[in-house]
Amino acid sequence: MANQPRYKPLAKSDYFDDGMSARQPVAGTLPQGRMDLDPLYVPAASNTFPLPLTPELLERGRERYNIFCTPCHGQLGDGNGFIPTRGFREPPTFHSDRLRNAPLGHFFDVISNGFGAMPDYASQIPPRDRWAIIAYIRALQLSQNVPVAKLSTEEREELDPKAVYIYMDIDAEGNAVK
Repeated sequence: MANQPRYKPLAKSDYFDDGMSARQPVAGTLPQGRMDLDPLYVPAASNTFPLPLTPELLERGRERYNIFCTPCHGQLGDGNGFIPTRGFREPPTFHSDRLRNAPLGHFFDVISNGFGAMPDYASQIPPRDRWAIIAYIRALQLSQNVPVAKLSTEEREELDPKAVYIYMDIDAEGNAVK
């Protein structure tokens, strides 16, 4: 074992066509710990979405959300998943003002690095799928927080007359206004 064939660093090689023993990294490889070099990376405070929003992306996000997020966050994103019923900490609802107004980069950072009791999912969910999940979370937030004034007459008639509905609109900066 002491005399195995090997190359010294940067030695000439007859084996490879380019004559080099040292190999170049595979195209698209990122150095470990340098996620900021990934074109799909955005800082936590950023509200930039790096992919085009398409029906296919939302469908992919729904699929990935149902696999990775539903057990804790529930299908509606209200934090009523299966895992909290077994004694684990309840995750926050995506429909709180804090998370409805959170920048997109916050969700990417939490999925990538974890937060509180939530583990990181960087090794299980590739960056493109993380963005698909974030797009789906935003769709869930919109679907569960539609102002009554924005509903059609037919949709208003279907509402429960005994329920209390809070009129809420969005101002120019994207903040909820009652």
